[in-house]
Amino acid sequence: MGKLPKKLSEGEEMFSLHCSIYHLTPEREFVFAEGRKWAFDFAWPEKKIAVEVDGGTKFGKSRHSRGDGYERDARKLNAASLLGWRLLRFTTAMVVSGEAIDTVREAVA
Repeated sequence: MGKLPKKLSEGEEMFSLHCSIYHLTPEREFVFAEGRKWAFDFAWPEKKIAVEVDGGTKFGKSRHSRGDGYERDARKLNAASLLGWRLLRFTTAMVVSGEAIDTVREAVA
C-alpha cells in the first residue's frame, strides 16, 4: 500500500484558490534542494520565489513554532536563502485576510 497523502491545510488550500483567481500557477510541494526532502508549499522556480503557509500558529500548536520543528524550519529556510530563493512566509490568518496573495502578486510581478 502506498503512502497516504498529508492532510490538507486550510491555509494552503485557500492560498491555492487565491492563486487560481489571479491566474497564478505555482508548483506545490516543490523540492528545492538536491539530495534533501525539503519542499516549499508553493513555488515559482523560474523566479526563485517560494511561499510557506504555517497553520496553527495563533495558539502555539504548530510544529513551526515549537522546539525541533522550529529548528528544522530554520535550517530549511537558511538553506533556501543560500541557494538564492526569496521566501515569503504566511500564517493562515494572513492568507484569509488577503495579505498573502497581495504580497505574492507584488513579488511575482
